[in-house]
Amino acid sequence: MSIQKVLVVDDSKTELMYLTDLLQKKGMQVRTAENAEEAFRRLAEEKPDLILMDVVMPGQNGFQLTRAITRDPLYADVPIIMCTSKNQETDRVWGMRQGARGYITKPVNAVELQAKIDALS
Repeated sequence: MSIQKVLVVDDSKTELMYLTDLLQKKGMQVRTAENAEEAFRRLAEEKPDLILMDVVMPGQNGFQLTRAITRDPLYADVPIIMCTSKNQETDRVWGMRQGARGYITKPVNAVELQAKIDALS
């Protein structure tokens, strides 16, 4: 499966801009959401090929949102890569247990992110 459409979920406008720019330079279409509610609206509008998920967000955090998305039959097949400042091994393990297919710590390294995306294709 070729990844063309990506949903980036992060409450930081700086991170949204950085990740959007990075992905668009690789020829991907990017949509963004700043919280869980907005993320579900974007999912309903158009199903992405990949979700990049922050963890620390107001309201529902990225762990909770990842669990909700991966348990929803409509979106369970959409891979999620967590992109977060939470850099403890326990955070990575917990993220993967919620259904994430990859885990990258911020600041996001473009080469590492591309390798994770390529591994899903």
